[in-house]
Amino acid sequence: MALERSLAGLALILVLAAPFFFLTGPGRPAMVAVPTPNLALAASPSPKLEPSKEQEGEWQRGVYLTAPALARLEREGRLEPFIAAMREVGLNTVVIDIKDMSGGVTYESKVPLVKELHAVTVRLDLPRLLGLLKAKGIYTIARQVALYDPKLAKYLKSASAPWVSPTDERVVEYNLAIAQEALALGFDELQFDYIRYPDDGKLAAVAAYEARYAAITNFLREARARLKGRLSIDVFGRTLWEWNKKRIDPIGQHLEGLAPYVDWISPMVYPSHYEQALRDKPYETVRRALEAGLKRGLRLRPFLQAFQMAIPAGMDYHDYIRAQVRAAEELGFKSYLFWNPRSDYSALFAALRGR
Repeated sequence: MALERSLAGLALILVLAAPFFFLTGPGRPAMVAVPTPNLALAASPSPKLEPSKEQEGEWQRGVYLTAPALARLEREGRLEPFIAAMREVGLNTVVIDIKDMSGGVTYESKVPLVKELHAVTVRLDLPRLLGLLKAKGIYTIARQVALYDPKLAKYLKSASAPWVSPTDERVVEYNLAIAQEALALGFDELQFDYIRYPDDGKLAAVAAYEARYAAITNFLREARARLKGRLSIDVFGRTLWEWNKKRIDPIGQHLEGLAPYVDWISPMVYPSHYEQALRDKPYETVRRALEAGLKRGLRLRPFLQAFQMAIPAGMDYHDYIRAQVRAAEELGFKSYLFWNPRSDYSALFAALRGR
């Protein structure tokens, strides 16, 4: 992993890496030293907080599927058994890549620039797949990697390649055209990932990244105005902490600024991505992170960890998963998603069956 960058004046640090796929693929950002939140664990659980309105009625619990994984399930005749296994353990939602980290579009898009870039990679028959999923009562979320796009960056000769800029109208138009097309195909929701700047600098002593915050907010404001459907975003887990309000983080994600334009915020609260003292306590770490977000009045639907990374010595992987779920549910969360970069959920299903 990349070495931490020190930040003068901080005696303690909390290391929060990028989402798991940064660790296994291209484009891993430099990590920054960020303030350690007050995570002193009480002897007894803290009081239950009231969930947001989105968590009180309709709920989504589900898994992320890469396009190749979904295509393989269908090709091998395992999609319907997979759905049945999901429903057996109380899951009703799938998150499907429509544009991934390679810049690849995963269905036969009619967007002109998609064709010009030869961006289509895996070809999912989305109308048919979405029809099948809906018939089985599955809520469908289209995941779109927005600002990390090697194909578009090369085409635009982006100075920050493989990143592209949200201030470039061509970037905005391209992403919103794909999002609009996906929603028209029948997805219940569009979820933007990598809706941020690269993690390429230190925390600022003062608000030095205002242009970045404004650009991300403007992108989502435009998306909200033009897209007819539900919207959500993935964000770093570290953005839940109170210091995020100071707008000193180079990634440009200020949650109160983004919340008005989306239906849900999905913080990636993977315990493996915290410093050792927190990493070894999945229940406490997830609980404190989500408490911090709820206290800010944010509409959250977290991503929980369903991959084997930094599991504490002596802790069973199934118990590790269950600890995260327990932390979320004790705070009133009915909606949460699970991430596995290989879309392997056999251990997850076993863990949830054993609750």
